[in-house]
Amino acid sequence: MSLAEKSCVPCRGGVPPLTREEFEPMLKELKGWEIKNDERLLKSYKFNDFKSSLKLANEIGELAERENHHPDLLVRWGELGIELWTHAVGGLTESDFILAAKIDKIKE
Repeated sequence: MSLAEKSCVPCRGGVPPLTREEFEPMLKELKGWEIKNDERLLKSYKFNDFKSSLKLANEIGELAERENHHPDLLVRWGELGIELWTHAVGGLTESDFILAAKIDKIKE
């Protein structure tokens, strides 16, 4: 099953974040995401206006509510920045990669 077909699982903490060896295969399923310090997924979309950045942010917000997994979004003229990690573990979990894959599907 692909990441985009899975659902995010709420994390209450108490589990370790994924290691590089664990998340590398999942990263290969994503389009244009990068890893920061082995603990955050980052992606940026470029636009020619503010309205497009805001529109995508709202679509991602709806998705995040359905999945109960919420990214940090930076909306500004010409760009939408996305930062994903699981706060409860202070790093990456499978749910971060699932949400990233679903975000990729929005932009297909």
